[in-house]
Amino acid sequence: MMNHSLRDLLSGLIDYAGLFPPAALDMPAAAREYAEYRESEYRWALGRFVIPVARLDEFERAAEDVLPDGAREGKEFWRLSALGGGDLASDLNRIADFNRKYAASDSSAGVAIIDTIEIKAEQPADIENAMRLAPAKLMPYFEIPIGADPTELIKKIAEIEARAKVRTGVVTVEAFPSSFNLARFIKICAEEDVPFKATAGLHHPLRSVNKLTYAPDSASAMMHGFLNVFLAAAFAQNGMDVDRLVELLEEKSPEAFKFDSGGVTWRDEMVVRGQVRNTRSLLAIAFGSCSFEEPIEDLKKIGLL
Repeated sequence: MMNHSLRDLLSGLIDYAGLFPPAALDMPAAAREYAEYRESEYRWALGRFVIPVARLDEFERAAEDVLPDGAREGKEFWRLSALGGGDLASDLNRIADFNRKYAASDSSAGVAIIDTIEIKAEQPADIENAMRLAPAKLMPYFEIPIGADPTELIKKIAEIEARAKVRTGVVTVEAFPSSFNLARFIKICAEEDVPFKATAGLHHPLRSVNKLTYAPDSASAMMHGFLNVFLAAAFAQNGMDVDRLVELLEEKSPEAFKFDSGGVTWRDEMVVRGQVRNTRSLLAIAFGSCSFEEPIEDLKKIGLL
């Protein structure tokens, strides 16, 4: 039986991004898999379906047979997170059209809603300009660079009560942020009360060397672990400094972590279960992964599921 602190940490954690590399599924396959995961044993760990706004027409065609009929089935909405393109005003209009069609309570076509949008921002002005357009019911996540000190950007996100997004890898070695840069980002978000999500490179629970793609000849790289990242957020919220957070992010041993009904222990540090819940609801929201099965299977391999 799974202990409560682990379930609190993992609940709704994985946004499904099967459309993106390295999986890069076609739309029918990604929609079908998401529908299957919503019925699976581990559906409680599943978050939103991630999709570019530019592919919403394709989604509507492909998902027609798998979207739930709320009136008939009584099932929860599919929640989608939309990736903005180069024209935010156009993207917002398309999202509004989609929600009018699918989010209405009397919709017969299906039940789905886009309630978050992910937007890239390099400068504080990018964030301000986007927020002038964004409707109140659509939560923006601003993907910001963290190679340089991101304090100014995070403070701007805090000021407008939006959320941050951090890229934790892609399919090249250079795309993975250093442990220091990631720890600094997490610490500033905790200090400024800015919720964040992560994207890419977090298929595995713990820091480890893994292949960058599913190709047989793929190169390998040291990757961040999603348990490391989300526990670092809990400890950062509890006052841990950046140097110690770097150590946590670089922890590779499953034996260094203990989950029980009272909380989570990493070596000689502990956060109580209530802190874990607080972190997940107010700070560390989710991570995007092109695979839902791989994180679950890896958790099983290290004996946590």
